[in-house]
This record gives sequence, structure tokens and C-alpha cells, in this order.
Amino acid sequence: MNTSSPPIHQSSSLLKSRDVELICNGSHGDPFSVLGPHTCAHGKISIRAFLPTAVQVRVLELTGQKVLGSLKRRHVDGFFEQSIDLAPGTPYQLLVQWGAGPEAVLEDPYRFGMVLGEMDVWLLGEGTHLRPYEILGAHPREMADTLGTSFAVWAPNASRVSVIGDFNHWDGRRHPMRLRRECGVWEIFIPEIGLGAKYKFEIRTANGHVLPARGDPYARQAELRPATASIVAAMPALLASSPQRRMANALNAAVSIYEVHLGSWRRVVDSSTGLQRWPTWDEMAELLVPYCQDMGFTHLELLPITEHPFDGSWGYQPVGLYAPTSRFGNADGFGRFVSRAHACGIGVLLDWVPAHFPTDAHGLGNFDGTHLYEYADPREGFHNDWNTLIYNLGRTEVRNFLIGNGLYWLERHGVDGLRVDAVASMLYRDYSRKAGEWIPNKDGGRENLEAIAFLKRMNEVVGVERPEAITLAEESTAFPAVSRPTFDGGLGFHYKWNMGWMHDTLQYIERDPIYRKHHHNEMTFGLVYAFNENFVLPISHDEVVHGKGSLLAKMPGDRWQQFANLRAYLGFMFGHPGKKLLFMGCEFAQQDEWNHDQSLDWHLLEQPQHAGVQGLVRDLNHLYQSRPALYQRDFDPSGFEWIDHNDAAHSVLSFIRHGDDPGKFIVVVCNFTPTVHQGYRLGVPQNGVYRECLNTDSAHYGGSNAGTPLGVATAEPVAWQGKSHSIVLTLPPLATVMLEWNA
Repeated sequence: MNTSSPPIHQSSSLLKSRDVELICNGSHGDPFSVLGPHTCAHGKISIRAFLPTAVQVRVLELTGQKVLGSLKRRHVDGFFEQSIDLAPGTPYQLLVQWGAGPEAVLEDPYRFGMVLGEMDVWLLGEGTHLRPYEILGAHPREMADTLGTSFAVWAPNASRVSVIGDFNHWDGRRHPMRLRRECGVWEIFIPEIGLGAKYKFEIRTANGHVLPARGDPYARQAELRPATASIVAAMPALLASSPQRRMANALNAAVSIYEVHLGSWRRVVDSSTGLQRWPTWDEMAELLVPYCQDMGFTHLELLPITEHPFDGSWGYQPVGLYAPTSRFGNADGFGRFVSRAHACGIGVLLDWVPAHFPTDAHGLGNFDGTHLYEYADPREGFHNDWNTLIYNLGRTEVRNFLIGNGLYWLERHGVDGLRVDAVASMLYRDYSRKAGEWIPNKDGGRENLEAIAFLKRMNEVVGVERPEAITLAEESTAFPAVSRPTFDGGLGFHYKWNMGWMHDTLQYIERDPIYRKHHHNEMTFGLVYAFNENFVLPISHDEVVHGKGSLLAKMPGDRWQQFANLRAYLGFMFGHPGKKLLFMGCEFAQQDEWNHDQSLDWHLLEQPQHAGVQGLVRDLNHLYQSRPALYQRDFDPSGFEWIDHNDAAHSVLSFIRHGDDPGKFIVVVCNFTPTVHQGYRLGVPQNGVYRECLNTDSAHYGGSNAGTPLGVATAEPVAWQGKSHSIVLTLPPLATVMLEWNA
């Protein structure tokens, strides 16, 4: 950044009255040409300052504190001007008398040079600055040996932009900014403003209309709603890449994700009031991270933690993409949370929302009086489903804003990856729109070519700049190659949520077992396309809200059967190819559907059946991590082998999971009826002993403890189901059994 003093402009000894009026009414478009030091024709320096309510302004020589002269009032609103004997470029201060109060020594922000360096201006103008957050926004710094904060904001169509805050009584006339026309960015360095200062940008449109004050798009901290000011915050340190995290996030690693909405996972009782409140980041580090570790999850996925005005959006309508929400503390606290998670071997994934943003007056909509961040035509720029705006991904600056934001969380906070929300809505211009309500692309098609290019670029940048990080797409359509490399024609995501698997299998498990034999394909169809993408199997928040009921409530039958169905389904999920994701509460069979306004029902763990489901999920996770056959080849057809997918009559599925070690395969058998199947013969690939490593009907989990005696079956040389050997099992009711082979 450039820290030199500004050029001293030649001017007449007295400023034109027109310029004075424009400064006083806050409509001057080039304040640096008026305010601050300017060389007069006779060689003196004319000092000009706008200080409303000041009654006297004098100029101090900076080092010796000598009074060099007094400025004369030119306007009743507080415009002062006077020629002073001062060498060009000499620093000075202003000694200001405010009414009847004491005198105060002030730095003049208009004596400082440009904030942005020429290379930054060029990259911003081109839209190729990978880390615009390092330039734009508010940055505490030292400039010309003076401490303060530099502010910069992109608003190319504004006629004037000012920084407003507590420090200037929210008066937009006090600190108008300089426009860098090459890139449409307004900038200013304000001395003596530091960490914790509240601020916004006051923007006057091209036609002179003053807009509602805007929050800083690049703010790293913001006030707690309903207040909306941005807050000057420190820049988090750049974190080094981690080979350990790269291994933990790899396609052949065990990935079991615990999806969490922080505001409702567990409320904390405030010691001073006795009332429940949100936990802080540090409290979450002490509560959530050890719980996740004990339960055997490998990753935490947090519903959006970026600043958002409406609790009921769960964070999916963000206004401050660079600010961790103040609901849980500041960015430092979030950094400590991530560090604690990594120290416990837990990865942190963030829900990231580049698909839309809300229309709140302090946000990005109509930012400088024009459709700067969003498409202008509502057929492109407005989501009817969510009443939100859509980013104009055809603008390089908007793409830069979003890609830079992704890097910010990965590089400055060390998160492991970004789960990109609502990708389907980005890919198609006709998403959730009727005929005539959308605009085709340049080729006449329905694909959003700008969004496709953006997603590819984002994934490429993440891959190059942060190779240990991953991206995951919530994508519900048949769009091809979502999780394939861009060089191979894909979108470049590492993983894709398998929404089809989720829909089909939940539809099956909700059926009364008596009818399941007629819908057997709902459990097997996912294997037809299981290796087309790198899939995550998601049982997410969307499945336990809006009247859908909890995961437990979906299960048919009496109370015992409900729990048994749930345990069998979870066992099937952990045996099936694909990484795992489970929303909070599902791991202990939350009874009621999720309510974001209250804590999970942890008291249910006092009941053995709920504690049993929690114990099962804990054991499934630890078993999953300890048996590479269950994860190493999730995305390779060689990692899966059917034994029998046709036994619809008994509603039984059986298959084998293979890893890199051919002798360490796992046999998975699922019985989705409440009937015990005695003497069930199952084909196996080789001779030896097959020993239960998990039975979801175990009494430890609240089951009936049915199963093969001693949990051991010895293979017989009886060919069966296309295999050379077979074993005879007792299949427990509504249960999944996993067996491992021993020679």
C-alpha cells in the first residue's frame, strides 16, 4: 500500500464558495481536491477543514506543538480555511475548540496520501485480485507514522461515499472519501480510529439521493442484530497449509460429518441472569468439540456462521460474508474454536452461501444506487422462493468478492472446507421459475453459464491456493460431473451431496415393513449411479424441519420398532459407499423436529432407547474409522460388491465393502422386516470365520439381542448367490449386521 504524503495541489488563496457549499452539504465528489493542505499561488499552504460545531481551529506544527496560525470560518456549518507558512509536505495537526468544551488535538485525514497501491488498483479493476479482503474494508494500520484505520469500498456509480461512525457522530459530511476511478473504489485513511470502532458507509447515488447507510461488505466484525454497524477488527493471521488436514480430507479418508446449528445445539445458562443464551466460541470449544470427538465424528459442518440479520434464516441469508456472527463472539474466538477442533483431530466445514443474499437495507442490494452485486432484471436477480437477491456472477468484481471470501475462511481461519449451498439454484436460470419468468443464456439454453464459470473458477483457486481444503456441493439435479475436475469437464467440487439416495432411502424406511418388499429398488437404486460422483450421504437439517418431523418420527411401527428401524437405517448408511453426514440430534433420536429457537432435547438421553441410539452412532463412527474397507474405496466400483440385492421377499440386502487390503473386507446384511430370519444362508467370497463387528439389534443399543449365536459364523464350501462359500446366519429383526472375515 502507498503510505506517502499526498501531492500538494496548486490553488488560489481562497476556495470557491461553490466548493465550500458542496462540502458543507455533503455532496462534493472529490473532497481531497478541496480539504487538507493545498499550495497557494503565493507559495503558502492553504489548510482547509470541515469540522461542524467547532468554534476555533488552529494549526500545530507536529513535532514542536507550535501554533502556526488559526483557520478562519468560511461557513456557518463549520468550514475553516487559512493560508499558513508551512513547507509543502510538512505534517501538522489541528487544535480544535469544540463549543465550550476543552481543546482537542486532531489529525487531519486529508493530509494523508492514497491508501491503495497502484498494483492493487490494477488488480481490483481487472477483477483478478485473489484476496481483495486484504485491500478493501477497514484495516487498522500506520500511515506516515500515524496510527489509524484505512477504509476502502467498491461503489463505482456513487457520486460521493463517506465513512460514518461514532467517531464523527454518524455525519456523512465529515469523512467523504477519495474515488480511485480506475477501479471504482473509494478510500480514506482516518487517523486515531482503531479496533472496535463502529462504522458504515454513507453513499450518495449518481442522482444525489442519499441511501440508507450500508454495512461494509468486507467487515470482519459486525454488531449483534438488530443493530447493523460494522466494527473495525484485526485481520486474522495467514495460517500455513496443513499436510495432516490434507490427509484427513482426502477422498480415501474416513469422513463422517456432524452437521450443527450452533444457536440450537446446546443453550448455556447465563450465571448472572439464570436465563438460557447462545454459547460463546470458547464454550463451544469446550462442549461441542469434545462431544464430536467422543462420538467419533471426523468433521463438524456448521450451518452458516457469517453475519445475518434474521435468526429464522439459520444463517442462509447472510449480510456480512467476512464476519463470524456476533451471536457467539468475535473472530478471535472462532479462530480458537477451529484450533481446538484441529487439536482434537476434528475438521471444520462451513456452509457457504454464494447463491443469494437478502434485501436488508444495510446490505448489498442496490449498493451504490445501482444493481451492483445483483442482476438488474428480477428474472435473473431475484429468488421468489426465498425473497432474496442473486449475485451477478457475470461481473468480475462480484466473482472476486466471493472467491476471495472463500479463501479468507480457508486461509485466515484454517477451516477445512466449504459446503456450497443451493448449487442447483445457481446452475439453472429456470430454477423454480415458470415459463416466461426466466431469461435464457446467450445460447438460448437454461444453464447459467456465468455461475458455472464461477464455480469452476472458485474450485480451481481453492485447489491451487489451499490444496488441503475441500468443497462440497449441495446439488439435487442430474447436472453431470459436479465432483469431477474442471480439466475433465467437471465443476471441480471434491464432493457432492447425494440427495437422490437420501430421498429414496428415507421414503423406503418410512414405509410400513409389510409394504417394503414392493419398493426394494428404493434401497438399491443408489448403487446404479453411486460411482458417478464423489458422494456424501446426507441426513441433513432439511430433513427434520418444516413439518417433516424428526428422523425418529419418520419411522413406522410401535415405539420399539421405531427405534429398531432407525438403528437399522443408520447401520445401512454407514455400510453404504459414500461419506457420511448426520444432523445434530439424529445421533440420539431427537423426538421432536428441529426448532432453531431452542436447545436439543438432551434430557432424552436419560431414557435407555435414546442413549442406545447415541451409543450405536458412537460405535458406528469408531468402527467406520477403524475399518478402511468402509471408506477407502467409496468412489471406486471395486470397493463395493453385491451379495444379493434381489431378496425383496424378505426385505434383506447384503453386500461387501472392500478396501486396499483384500483380506480386510466387511460383509453388511440388512433386514428391514420385524421378523427374525433363522437359518439365513448368505454367500461369501472365501473360506474362514465371519465374526460380527456390529449388530444394531444389540441390547447395548436397546435391541432384542437377536442374532447368530456368539456372533460367529463359519463358512461352508456351499456355493451360494454366486459365491464359492456360504455362511448360515440368524438375522435379527429390523437390524443391520456387519461381519469381518478371519482366515
